[in-house]
Amino acid sequence: MPSNNQKLYDKDKVIAGLVIFVVLATFPFWYNLGKAASAPELELTDKAKAAEKCVRDTQYMRNEHMQLLDEWRDTVVRDAKRIYVNERNMGYDMSLSNTCLDCHSNKEQFCDRCHNYTSVNPYCWDCHIDNPKEAK
Repeated sequence: MPSNNQKLYDKDKVIAGLVIFVVLATFPFWYNLGKAASAPELELTDKAKAAEKCVRDTQYMRNEHMQLLDEWRDTVVRDAKRIYVNERNMGYDMSLSNTCLDCHSNKEQFCDRCHNYTSVNPYCWDCHIDNPKEAK
């Protein structure tokens, strides 16, 4: 049977092991603290600047644009409805190519900057060409 001194000795090893584990497990977080890259600045086209208002407000589009595009795709394909009416009661054609890319036509300066920053590889471009206006 171990003595009281032996129990304390094992307790110290356990505590030291836990401290080492916590330090190693949290090392990436505190080592990189404050070193995150800032979000990229997006370049709007002159048409986007002149439009003043997007389909939805800027914060919504930053956070939810993919959900909106998925909703548009499903509505157009399944329900054959092509007009989206926003909260300001304005109607827009539900089209990535003809609505979104009409104002945000420079994919590299607008879409790709944020998608690369967030390491997202959207599948939009599997079907849609980068700039439909240039293809015509």
